[in-house]
Amino acid sequence: MIIGILKEPSFESRVSLLAAEAGALTKSGVTVWVEPGAGLKAFCTDEDYTGNGALIKPRQDIFNKADVLLCINYEDVPVSLKDKVFIGVYRPIYNLPQVEDWVKQGHTVFSLDMLPRTTRAQSMDVLSSQANIAGYKAVVIAASLYPHYFPMMMTAAGSCAPAKVLVIGAGVAGLQAIATSRRLGAVVEVFDTRPASKQEVMSLGAKFIEVEGAADASKAGGYAVDQTEDFQERQKQKIAESIKKADIVITTAQIFGKKAPVLVTKEMVATMKAGSVIIDLAASTGGNTEVTKDNKTIIFNNVTIVGDSNLAASASSDASKLYGKNISNFLKLLISKEGTVSLNFEDDIISNACITHQGEVISPIIIKNYNYANIT
Repeated sequence: MIIGILKEPSFESRVSLLAAEAGALTKSGVTVWVEPGAGLKAFCTDEDYTGNGALIKPRQDIFNKADVLLCINYEDVPVSLKDKVFIGVYRPIYNLPQVEDWVKQGHTVFSLDMLPRTTRAQSMDVLSSQANIAGYKAVVIAASLYPHYFPMMMTAAGSCAPAKVLVIGAGVAGLQAIATSRRLGAVVEVFDTRPASKQEVMSLGAKFIEVEGAADASKAGGYAVDQTEDFQERQKQKIAESIKKADIVITTAQIFGKKAPVLVTKEMVATMKAGSVIIDLAASTGGNTEVTKDNKTIIFNNVTIVGDSNLAASASSDASKLYGKNISNFLKLLISKEGTVSLNFEDDIISNACITHQGEVISPIIIKNYNYANIT
């Protein structure tokens, strides 16, 4: 069996497997082929791969002969390629035309952003491993852009007050943002529609701002859910009160399969102090602010707004390491003792992550919720 690691497009700094994980596969009897330079942006050289038993092969050879193709982003794949197995993070619910292409090409495609959010799937949960890094980097970037100290500073020349951070959404990214902000000495307030997150927030030393009457999000896998208009209005009032005092705002709220909820209006941004910073981690699905631009940093009313849903990639080495661990754990479900691809669709992890197989859509979420019939 041959597993191929493809080089990512120019905008991506991560790689599907670093040399250590590739080496673990080779020791188990799997042949690993790596496209030249695939790991360079994650500081993993071709020599690192070959030293761990992998082979460096041209991209076209990998396309032609590998049984499983690993690429985080599905980009620059020949249209003529047929009947291959792909594993990555392809966001199919936001890209139904791509699903149609996979069906026509007969590809078996696993998108790990579609894994069930269950205990058993935690070791493969790429969204959580990458969100943890994104929450950390959001604070580090905010600190670099903010024209003041984060902690309280008392010097002979005078004292400086600590930064006030507002985190919207206490999922994996939000909790890491809280923890990192507190380590840097900031005062932190947090909004989340899930009352269950209150204890986690308070355990990190932050203040939890409650808005009563939230819809139950316990089964949403860590995502936000649609709220009533009445709740949304009360929530915005609370956010408006807090945002006036905030120096840093980090937004992380997303609704699975839908546009991100707009929680910060232009009017709210206009009330913030000059020099304040907003880091919007929901930028790729529209953003949590009205002024967010995906993959751009803008200044609005003297407030810096960073729209970046792929902050994890800015820590390319550790992001690749954690992602590779997720991939390796997922591969254990796919590779039989005989070293072949074996698909057990009775396994909820396999059935949820698999988008297409043998010219058909397999994903129950795509079939049920996104009206696949309309794109065939």
